[in-house]
Amino acid sequence: MRIQLFSAVLFVTAFLPVGTLLQTRTKTTKADVSVPGNEACARCHSEIYKSYLATAMARASGPAPQGFLPGEFDDKVSGVRYRIYESDGRVWMNYERGRDLSGTRELLYFIGSGKKGRTYLFSDDGYLFEAPINWYSQENRWNMTPAYTQAREIPMNLPAYSSCLNCHTSGVQPHVSGTTNKYPDMAFLHDGITCERCHGSGEAHADGKGPIVNPTKLPPERRDAICMECHFEGTVAEEQRHKRLYEFQPGERLSDYVHYFVLRDNESHETQALSQVEALSLSVCKRRSGDRLWCGTCHDPHSEPAAADKAAYYRGKCLRCHTEAFAAKHHPSRPDCAGCHMPPLPSKDVGHTQATDHRILRNPSTIPLQNEPAAREARLDAFPGDAASLVTTRDLAMAWETLAERGVSGADRKAEEFLRKALKETPDDPRLLSDYAFEEQKHGHEREARDLYQHALQARPSANTAATNLGILEARMGGLQHAVRLWQQAFQRVPYRSEIGMNLARAFCAAGQKDDARHYVERVLEFNPDDTVARQMLNRLNGDRGECTPQR
Repeated sequence: MRIQLFSAVLFVTAFLPVGTLLQTRTKTTKADVSVPGNEACARCHSEIYKSYLATAMARASGPAPQGFLPGEFDDKVSGVRYRIYESDGRVWMNYERGRDLSGTRELLYFIGSGKKGRTYLFSDDGYLFEAPINWYSQENRWNMTPAYTQAREIPMNLPAYSSCLNCHTSGVQPHVSGTTNKYPDMAFLHDGITCERCHGSGEAHADGKGPIVNPTKLPPERRDAICMECHFEGTVAEEQRHKRLYEFQPGERLSDYVHYFVLRDNESHETQALSQVEALSLSVCKRRSGDRLWCGTCHDPHSEPAAADKAAYYRGKCLRCHTEAFAAKHHPSRPDCAGCHMPPLPSKDVGHTQATDHRILRNPSTIPLQNEPAAREARLDAFPGDAASLVTTRDLAMAWETLAERGVSGADRKAEEFLRKALKETPDDPRLLSDYAFEEQKHGHEREARDLYQHALQARPSANTAATNLGILEARMGGLQHAVRLWQQAFQRVPYRSEIGMNLARAFCAAGQKDDARHYVERVLEFNPDDTVARQMLNRLNGDRGECTPQR
């Protein structure tokens, strides 16, 4: 969802005071959701319970003090010094750059088992964010979070989305309407991945009154969906309308909740990081075995072999198909099958990428990760392939729009093409309307874009991107008061979106209302303390001359 910044110098004589435009936040209560933890299963499955607690899935998240890793480092790009320390049983992140910037955030949770790394979460005014720094296990050090290693400003307003929490926690709760990372009470009910995440609701089963899902007894599509939910990322994932991935239950069709796409193009031939499910789908083993080979063929989700036993353990899995007779002839002095055919892959990010090469190649050293033939032109393929029949025009429109936001060459044209088609099928879809409005706005068709944004807000009044961009158009057309109302309503819902707050600050500056402008700049800096433009504006407002000149 792309947003423009409002930077025009405005001169108005009448302006409504800020207090009369602010809306009251809707009251919400904690969702009435009961999700038993692993302890509920321990009564009857004590041995499995004990072994599972040592797995990476069980340790995928937890309170920050339990995953505390002290450290400090200087980020050379931004010039900020970070320190992570514990005090009175609480974990803190301190940041400072000379005399002009300093502060702390309490780290509440860790995300990640620590095999590849860990990130941490903190809360600000009830909104949950990712810390700007990560622990990288392979490098044994702290560094900036992925995608921000070259950032000159601290990225302190990175929302902790429910889609991220879903793969590391259990019992994810719905966020407050109109927001993406504000939760009524708590973001999730249980640390790590609980038994119910793979076996479904155990309430009746625990009372001895009902069965429970056994993934191995499910049809292959629904069996594999349980693993795919977290171990497949693809290029784009599009949640279905009125569905959330964290609502998926074992035994259901994953495609009812999300459609996945993989981009094929002519342009990139560099090594790509693949998620485990996608990599396995490329292997000869999987292609020849079909549905018989799945994650559970080699991995026991209830336990993990000790480091000293791994080679023999996984060799045993290989010999189920390749037999002892084959092994006696095939490098009998080198029993570590995975070490040769699934070598470890270096990875500096903390994403959902494989740690070992699941393509199971005959000679991995000679074949890059991208081993599929390039398409004649960029295309999006549904994954798995048999899901292609479920893909809608809306899916493709949203997927190409996502790629356009990422700057993928040619994606803008594809997005516009499919957006037009999708709107003919579902003309009242607020996301389609907002995204197509942006395309029109980009082409200078401002009146058409204005009508589309208005239509989007009628369908979903809390559509923050539509409200923000419509406000820009209203301001340019002389409707500044309406623009400010739109921005204020959106900014109240998502106060960490700095661009909205700065639009308001510039508008109030232009109206000569310096106190109101200062209020919005300070609110921006509360969530984004290293925002250079906001800091410069606040310095001018607080200076001897009290200047209030909008940024051009």
